[in-house]
Amino acid sequence: MDYQSTYVTPEIKLSSYEDKLFKTEIVFDHHMLIWFIEGETKIIQAETSYTFASGDIFLIPRNQLATIINYPKGNQPHKTVVMHLSTSRLRDFYQGVTIKSSAGSSFKIRRFGDHPLLKSCFASLAPYFDLTEPLPEHLAAIKIKEAISLLRLIDPNIDTLLTNFDSPAKLDLVDFMERNYMFNMPLERFGYLTGRSLTTFKRDFKKLFDTTPQKWLTQKRLELAHYQCSQKSSRPVDVCYEVGFENFSHFSFAFKRHFGYPPTKLVALGAMR
Repeated sequence: MDYQSTYVTPEIKLSSYEDKLFKTEIVFDHHMLIWFIEGETKIIQAETSYTFASGDIFLIPRNQLATIINYPKGNQPHKTVVMHLSTSRLRDFYQGVTIKSSAGSSFKIRRFGDHPLLKSCFASLAPYFDLTEPLPEHLAAIKIKEAISLLRLIDPNIDTLLTNFDSPAKLDLVDFMERNYMFNMPLERFGYLTGRSLTTFKRDFKKLFDTTPQKWLTQKRLELAHYQCSQKSSRPVDVCYEVGFENFSHFSFAFKRHFGYPPTKLVALGAMR
């Protein structure tokens, strides 16, 4: 099976992917605290990217666009333990908690390496994945509360992130799209993340860009791919997924139709320099 998930609760799961290339674009509704057990993955967000390997622990904030690419690594499956830090759990946790003021909090991914306290918290969940019955609610609440407490201990500024329960506000559409066009998401999702309905998103987009979202997105992704291949000597097969295409054949066809030559020609030219 390509993908398997074992849930000890609806908020805590063990995920396993076969050792082959896997790519998806996603926006999480909840903060995701992840322990990467085996494999290697690359996560791309606007203006930055991260590579994670065995032992890494990290937090992906909610409502943030991301491309996730799992790469084959020694024929071992990609295994992660994932804990959903839902808004309801966080509201319950922070009731009565005094929050220290901070200078603000970035909504970028937080890396914690293989921090021993977080690792111990995750490792203590391992026996529960072999149970035939779900983890009782009160025990699940204890484990999630422990994880949140550890995050606050390790990162003094994380309260600002975890206590932000707002829905996306209406954003500057041009700025948002220029930073996030490489994410292959449904237009409805782009609309939601910019604080718009689908109809309003399309209307505003046409007014600002004088074209349709689909045409603009394809052109921007191809231009980025051309830059990555010609100036960064990146492999077309890697660039294809990182700029928002679903598969290499579609990418190669669209690239040749737009530029008049296939992306592999850029690789050959680079080798001659």
